[in-house]
Amino acid sequence: MIFSLSEIEKSAKEFISENENKKVIAFYGEMGAGKTTFIKAVCKQLGVKDNAVSPTFSLINEYQTLSGEKIYHFDFYRTKNEAEALDMGVEEYFYSGNYCFIEWPEKIEGLLPKSCLKIKIGVKDEKRELVIR
Repeated sequence: MIFSLSEIEKSAKEFISENENKKVIAFYGEMGAGKTTFIKAVCKQLGVKDNAVSPTFSLINEYQTLSGEKIYHFDFYRTKNEAEALDMGVEEYFYSGNYCFIEWPEKIEGLLPKSCLKIKIGVKDEKRELVIR
């Protein structure tokens, strides 16, 4: 899927529709590739009433949809190792049945559920490209 920033809302809606059974989604990509921006658009399409922002310092943000569902947004950029992630209880989140959007999943690769959807996001000619891995 390739989209411009002006098409991000439509692309987020399409992404949700095509992957509706996937709740744990890992986003791989370089700094500035658009991971947080795309997650923010997906959250909006899912009915999150709060502004979705990168949890770079808090490691996890919890959002609530208009229907009361919880969505978890992780950023493991500053995580030193998998033990640190385990200490914060990531497995409980990953197996909660709620959406979990993960930035910098390569830091905790061994903890990701087998059912995790892995997405590579990158910049291509001023547009963003999502590739399912």
